[in-house]
Amino acid sequence: MNSNPYLPAVESLLFVSPQPITKADIKYCIENSLSVSLDPEIIESAIDQITNRYLSDDFGIELKEIAGGYQFLSKPAHFQVVAEHIKMTNRKKLSKAAMESLAIVAYKQPISKSEIEQIRGVNSDHSVQKLMEKELIEIVGRSEGPGKPFLLGTSQRFMEYFGLKNLSDLPKLKDFTLAEQEIGEPAPIEEVATLDLSVHSPNIDSDHE
Repeated sequence: MNSNPYLPAVESLLFVSPQPITKADIKYCIENSLSVSLDPEIIESAIDQITNRYLSDDFGIELKEIAGGYQFLSKPAHFQVVAEHIKMTNRKKLSKAAMESLAIVAYKQPISKSEIEQIRGVNSDHSVQKLMEKELIEIVGRSEGPGKPFLLGTSQRFMEYFGLKNLSDLPKLKDFTLAEQEIGEPAPIEEVATLDLSVHSPNIDSDHE
């Protein structure tokens, strides 16, 4: 098989990009920096070669297509190791309250803030506000119910944060109910939904409620 001379450049872009990078952006960067004109197939070929290379168990990372682009992610087999590192160095980038609210939105969207509060059993103004500020959730419409409250859903940023190609990639929900006696003391987020944090760890500061 003929060697693709642009493969190293493509791999470098994939490695340094803090967000999923599209084929079009890869093509643009290489063409403008090297003053060349590339056929899109060259970029596609390089991505395919890189993807196949990292399928080997000799590597702890893999190239995945997520959120409309491509990004290097840690392999699920190494989740425990990466998760331990994340806990050690990041000390929960999102507060427990914010993670609970985010999980509810992810699995119940579109959903209003009042519905989130009914599930959590506590006021969720602060956590919803923080999730909006961090662009992990967004307004996706209005309810037809009384007052026509805004409906919330996950954003493109959420897809990138958890390394998801689409919402069908979310882990299956085993138990998404809170016991009545636990109102005000919601179950740990790990019991509500286990989102695979090994795939990506953006710089999102922690919050406290």
